[in-house]
Amino acid sequence: MAAACQSSNKAQTLIDQAITAHGGEAWQDKRIEFDFRKFHLTLEHQGGKFRYERAQRDSLGAEIRDILTNESFVRTINGQKQVLDSVQVGKYSRAVNSVAYFVLLPFKLRDPAVLADYVGEGTVDGQRYDKVRVRFRADGGGKDHGDTFCYWFNQQTHTMDYLSYSDEGPRFRKAIHPQVVGGIRFQDYINYKSNDTDTTASIRYDQQYMAGQFTELSRIENKNIRVVPLR
Repeated sequence: MAAACQSSNKAQTLIDQAITAHGGEAWQDKRIEFDFRKFHLTLEHQGGKFRYERAQRDSLGAEIRDILTNESFVRTINGQKQVLDSVQVGKYSRAVNSVAYFVLLPFKLRDPAVLADYVGEGTVDGQRYDKVRVRFRADGGGKDHGDTFCYWFNQQTHTMDYLSYSDEGPRFRKAIHPQVVGGIRFQDYINYKSNDTDTTASIRYDQQYMAGQFTELSRIENKNIRVVPLR
């Protein structure tokens, strides 16, 4: 029990250091806007409440807006609220939340549903890292609360430079193009995949990456980032 507590405490210290390195509380009481692929997203956090909006136009030019808050999910088409079943609500809300989650890392690692523990050190691309494994409580962890993530925190800069997860197969992400906007550090990612069928070893994906067992799958790039204080 004592060892588990020490692991959890060290993980929390590393997360707190990373949050400071990425801008501290600069993301609170702000509106963050950016373009991701065909979508324009707006993320707002204020007083413990959040509002995420994703806008796009379909092939006929209709404007589709997906709005996710603490309390609900709403989709509108040309301003008209749509009637959705539970499957559609789950699908669209997870899609919006997923983009927001990765953009807001490492800040999202302070969520109450997070269960973090320290799992050791590693060397990636010539830099030394501390590794933190993250799982989620069923209560508040969402549909994917059973997933396991791992984060690599640079021992010198405390930035979060790599992460891994196993949704739909082994995935390993490398942070690229860091930029500071409105006091917040934003990062794009190279998303790597592996043909390995073992999805339980995400804390060791750095070793497989260094061994050349991961290949590039996609680029996660957020463009035209703006940060505006909420009034």
